[in-house]
Amino acid sequence: MLTGFEPADLVLAACSGGADSLALAAALAFEAPRAGLRAGGVTVDHGLQPGSGQQARTVARLLAELALSPVLCVGVTVAGPGAPAGYAGPEAAARTARYAALDEVAAQSGAAAVMLGHTLDDQAETVLLGLARGSGARSLAGMPPRSAGYLRPLLGLRRDQTSQACAALGLQPWDDPQNRDPAFARARIRQHSLPALEADLGPGVAGALARTASLLRDDADALDLLAAAEIERLGGTCAAVGALAAGDAPADGGQAAPGAGWAAADLATLAPAIRHRALRAAALAAGCPAGQLSQRHIASLDELITGWHGQRGADLPGAVRCERRYGRLHFTRAARSEDRGGRE
Repeated sequence: MLTGFEPADLVLAACSGGADSLALAAALAFEAPRAGLRAGGVTVDHGLQPGSGQQARTVARLLAELALSPVLCVGVTVAGPGAPAGYAGPEAAARTARYAALDEVAAQSGAAAVMLGHTLDDQAETVLLGLARGSGARSLAGMPPRSAGYLRPLLGLRRDQTSQACAALGLQPWDDPQNRDPAFARARIRQHSLPALEADLGPGVAGALARTASLLRDDADALDLLAAAEIERLGGTCAAVGALAAGDAPADGGQAAPGAGWAAADLATLAPAIRHRALRAAALAAGCPAGQLSQRHIASLDELITGWHGQRGADLPGAVRCERRYGRLHFTRAARSEDRGGRE
């Protein structure tokens, strides 16, 4: 996966100290110089457990011992209930804070990419979480090997393989107790759901779920291309197309979404799968936090097109609102407005 870079580019390994990311960091330290690249490491202290700062410093020392340079240790503040931008649960809040920190570190260090230690098991858990939440094809497509400056080279490996790699290299991974905490949905799937499926359906369930994600990703990519073409035809700007192409990555937002003013009659002619993607892209471009934008929200937008009966607009995460006015959809990003009644 260390291809497509310029000589001496910096690639960072994001490492929590667990077996997956520690094995990844060791592999990067070995392979990057042979590919003519620089290898660094970064660890994020979420501040959610006693002693997390000390653990982060321990991980940083391990990365330095692997000859990674630079090694960066950054702390983040994880949003809690009542956060201004909304709250989608502790796991989502920690993930949002972590990726924001990694984005900032990559920008400040000039890194060409950040490597993440997600494995096939993580992919299978992601698909099961999406199924349980009734998510669409893009969510069920799981994590892509490459996306927006992030690389996931371990998606074809099982978690026990990374543990074996650490043992062979004499590395002592950190066993994060939150990975076994039943308060977290992913931990419950890891400890109970997947083992139960393996017991009932036989071995290979995790691999089958990962293959399903890969197949769905191909389908979702094709539908996204069709939706992007429709966005351009409807007069959407590059920002809306970019929000669609970025998958779950939100755009910068603004006072009005790039899709503002789309004619409801034009949207009604689109196939639902295409229309829903266009609506999601417009909402993301308007500033909706991607992790909080659910299918329920998209359905409320679709009702303004296919089930219009003079209802007030749809309130979306991130203080984004969509209203139908005189047959057209208008997205704005502002405080929740009072009920303005139906306008047609």
